[in-house]
Amino acid sequence: MTPPRYVSTRHGTAPVPFREALLRGLAPDGGLYVPTIVPSLAPGWRDAPTLPDLGTRLLMPWLADEVGPDRLAALVGDALDFPIPLVPLSGGGWDGVHVLELFHGPTLSFKDVGARTMARLFGWALDGEEVTILAATSGDTGSAVADGFAGIPGVRVVLLFPEGQVSPVQRRQLVAEREGVRALAVRGTFDDCQRLVKAAFADPQGARLSSANSINIGRLLPQMLYYAWALRAMETAPLVVVPSGNLGNLTAGMLAANAGLVVRRFVAAHNANAGFAHFLGGADPSPADSVRTLSNAMDVGAPSNLERLRWLYSDGDLRRRIAGETVTDEETVQTMREVFDATGYVADPHTAVGLAAARRQRAAHPEAPAVVLSTAHPAKFPEAVQRAIGREPEAPARLAALLDAPERVETIAPDLDALRRVLSG
Repeated sequence: MTPPRYVSTRHGTAPVPFREALLRGLAPDGGLYVPTIVPSLAPGWRDAPTLPDLGTRLLMPWLADEVGPDRLAALVGDALDFPIPLVPLSGGGWDGVHVLELFHGPTLSFKDVGARTMARLFGWALDGEEVTILAATSGDTGSAVADGFAGIPGVRVVLLFPEGQVSPVQRRQLVAEREGVRALAVRGTFDDCQRLVKAAFADPQGARLSSANSINIGRLLPQMLYYAWALRAMETAPLVVVPSGNLGNLTAGMLAANAGLVVRRFVAAHNANAGFAHFLGGADPSPADSVRTLSNAMDVGAPSNLERLRWLYSDGDLRRRIAGETVTDEETVQTMREVFDATGYVADPHTAVGLAAARRQRAAHPEAPAVVLSTAHPAKFPEAVQRAIGREPEAPARLAALLDAPERVETIAPDLDALRRVLSG
């Protein structure tokens, strides 16, 4: 099969190769890049002995005419040098639920998978050119991007995060001093940060910008591989539960399913920011102001990737293939406590939203196993874990070292001119 080209969700651009879509981030008409076709899973993908080998096999059909196999294997191997265990729960009604721990990378977040791989793809694509990576984050994206891109030749990173609306640990990860990285605390919400980023892309005023959050197709493609990593070990097609905010992770899963991965049903697990869950229930999609919750990385009122999902699939198809669940903060804490008491497993708030959604869905489908994506290490949310189980989780050594690192952060108003002054500096 010929590798895909990429077109805009707004139909205003001709198809482009992966390299151009990667470096642009957003299409010139303001749309998101989507593939013209979805290549099938490579033959023998289940036999891949390691995560990097699986990543190379899955990405090669997408990139075969641009990145050679040896170069792709090297960059994927360099990016994915950490484990992704699938942990079965046992006891207290949790049998049949598996937790896919995606948080063993450098910043203890699932976003290390996509961000580190994408950063190395940028290193290949730039070939001596320069670009500024501009990204809005509600928690974990920024630190994963900062860590993944720090020191990549030709790349400068500017991160926007909502001041006072990320956990203390997340903030320290965002503002730790790194080569080529500037962190901006915006006096507003994540939606303000995302609005500023989109406005800057719409009128860059001479700056060469690209994105590194799930707006960028280069972030989504590597995220397909951990779905395959988990499901290759499953004998029965499972429910796949995705804690959801900006819907990038879910979009990657849907692409993996279209490539041939067999999923019984996806479950989009939301906190109080549940516009997509309401859409799946039959409501018209409508952006809303974000609401602060314990699972703050999912506090997104206007998810960018809904535009991409609705381009790739009809509304009816989305509603057939994805179930939506909404979990309150009280239910989140209760689930953290109940899972720990029954199984000894310590979950962060985002994973707990997924676990609560899995329990509801399995009540209707008790014969189906469930895979819950665990998107962040519990040590990033010590206060919430303390509240739920009576003690703080043990922090990995690399997190303790990061908390002692020097920091670099600037505070700006939620104003485009303020952002432009940083970009021009």
